[in-house]
Amino acid sequence: MPEDRLNKVSCSNYRCEIEVTLEILSGKWKSLILWNLHNHETIRFNEFKRLIPEITQKMLTQQLRDLAKNGLIEKKIYPQVPPMVEYFLTPLGKELIPILDAMDQWGKHFVDSFKHTRKH
Repeated sequence: MPEDRLNKVSCSNYRCEIEVTLEILSGKWKSLILWNLHNHETIRFNEFKRLIPEITQKMLTQQLRDLAKNGLIEKKIYPQVPPMVEYFLTPLGKELIPILDAMDQWGKHFVDSFKHTRKH
């Protein structure tokens, strides 16, 4: 099946825009990649593996490609041997930071509430 037919934005196959946002950020790693780029501004590929040690090289490559395809990150390739590649947020990617920050704050509140209710 052509990729455009699977992409909710391309085929307008969504019920509301939240569904589009969730599709773009779907998966365990994309939000963490974006959050780390926000906190570090520029990250090299191997630095991602240090910052997110649980992610496999294959999954990191795939997630970075998806984020770049959707215009949330860009990469800069330096012509050297071996090539050095740096990733950074685009202006569109930076627009997601308040959403990720709200998710971070909510998660902290949830964890605190969960710990509090487990003690009683």
